[in-house]
Amino acid sequence: MAEEFRLDPWASAVRLEYEKLFRYFGIKPFRELLPRVTEVLGEPLHLMRRGVIFGHRDFDSVLEAYRSGERVALVTGFMPSGRFHFGHKMVADQIIYYQKLGFEIFIVIADAEAYAVRKLDRRKVIETGLYEYVANLIALGLEKNRHTHIYFQTNYETPYYRLIQMFSRKITMAEMEAIYGDLEPGKVMAALTQAADILHPQLDYFGGFKHVLVPVGADQDPHIRLARDIADRFENELGLRRPASTYHRFQSGLDGNKMSSSRPDYTIFLSDPIDVAVRKLKNALTGGRATVEEQRRLGGEPEKCTVYEFYVYHLVRDDKKLARIYQECRGGRLLCGPDKQYAAELLAKFLEEHQRKLEKAKDRVLEYVEPPSF
Repeated sequence: MAEEFRLDPWASAVRLEYEKLFRYFGIKPFRELLPRVTEVLGEPLHLMRRGVIFGHRDFDSVLEAYRSGERVALVTGFMPSGRFHFGHKMVADQIIYYQKLGFEIFIVIADAEAYAVRKLDRRKVIETGLYEYVANLIALGLEKNRHTHIYFQTNYETPYYRLIQMFSRKITMAEMEAIYGDLEPGKVMAALTQAADILHPQLDYFGGFKHVLVPVGADQDPHIRLARDIADRFENELGLRRPASTYHRFQSGLDGNKMSSSRPDYTIFLSDPIDVAVRKLKNALTGGRATVEEQRRLGGEPEKCTVYEFYVYHLVRDDKKLARIYQECRGGRLLCGPDKQYAAELLAKFLEEHQRKLEKAKDRVLEYVEPPSF
């Protein structure tokens, strides 16, 4: 039953059985939409082609709206609880993909949630939001234009806060506990605030978007379900409509668990010194066999390899080259040592270029977002 498989959006390291998301929560497979994506949007993002983006709710309606020339907003956010790592980059890649297609972009820096739920220092949260998250987004290619909006949860427009208060009227604690489990006041506020983050672009004040897309990790689906329920209840009063969503797989940490800022030894940050990042990657869990002889005979298991996952998510954009790496590993022709060395070279090249851009981006963060005054 679904209640036996509850998702926790505040857990720092979890493993998911993705098939259960289809079975229990009505998430649909994304792959079935790939031909339509190609027809409407053009070349799918590599994360779509490779099954990293694996599920959706109502993404077909977003495609139809875009095809018809209707305006579509994308909403996503970041919890500024630690340094920006490659799991965050996966979200950034999606933001930039949709920005290039002309979607209106809303990016929330969840400083209120970091303060209330994670119990983090307020000033540190704001600084991290600016110089880790906003700066890295700029360095990765996020453009500054009138269709891109970045805001802190504690420093936004009045109608946004009005929504949070109004939403509390039409949801019960029993319903929220059924979605989230046991709740404390900070988490209740965080959940209602997330609903306002997701739904506020539909208000005329923020553009009156009738179609909103939210790309999230699978663990964030409770927030999507709450927002969809709230939209139904405020359809007549505020004209809200259910948001669409896509779901991506977790970026694995280098030990095979979820990549997380709270586990720095198993996480590669985009600001890591290159020698540190390379050392972490070379110590990563792979899908290799116990001995060289056994690997040559039986082949490797790239599906279990965190290094191969880096190729899939970040380091190799050419599908033919990726397929060749997979086949050579499977066939026992590519051993873990040379494989890690090649991945390390690609990683070092990416970080060297990115960190040059990052230093320049830090000088521009205040062009993109106004930080809270306290």
